[in-house]
Amino acid sequence: MASFAATELGLLFPSLLAMPRNPRPVSSPLGRSPETLVSFSYSIRAAPATLELCARNGRAPVVAAGTKHLIGSLTKTEGLKFAVVVARFNEVVTNLLLEGALETFQRYSVDDDDITVVKVPGSFEVPVVAQCLGKSGKFDAILCIGAVIRGDTSHYDAVANSAASGVLNAGLSSGVPCIFGVLTCDDMEQALNRAGGKSGNKGAEAALTAIEMASLFKHHLLK
Repeated sequence: MASFAATELGLLFPSLLAMPRNPRPVSSPLGRSPETLVSFSYSIRAAPATLELCARNGRAPVVAAGTKHLIGSLTKTEGLKFAVVVARFNEVVTNLLLEGALETFQRYSVDDDDITVVKVPGSFEVPVVAQCLGKSGKFDAILCIGAVIRGDTSHYDAVANSAASGVLNAGLSSGVPCIFGVLTCDDMEQALNRAGGKSGNKGAEAALTAIEMASLFKHHLLK
């Protein structure tokens, strides 16, 4: 088994074969018989799983070079246009989410003239408006804001599921990023905590996602 492991290491790292076969004995500090110490100081850049696979196949690891990585920018916001669709139902929450989103857009230098806010009755109506805005070709990303709070009936599940799948489908059908900023909470306390309370402002977080996705599409994917 030891000779097999040595052979595999030799295949992976030929430079190991050039090492002296009889390393200098080093006396044990505990007075036992001398021990042979070998130090390997090689820097291996491939992942352990890759090395293991290469060892099994008897070949040296190959690390890909020149891979292109695309990512949206939070600083290149000039010329990006956004629409924000806001549900009026549970307005005490959605107004706070909208406020967080607008503050974030301003902080990242998005011009006020490049933001259009559209208000709809409730979260159930958000997706169809988002789809319409996306297909208009006027916007680089659509931010969808709402708040669905659980009640005594199953109405919550119907609205929450419809809002989530609807926003997804709006983005897929229009080809424009539609960002899900709809809170789905068990009670009002949870919602307020996520609208500027101790859990942050999810409207602000959704605005950051909208900026990054708009930049990714405009500067990389649609060029």
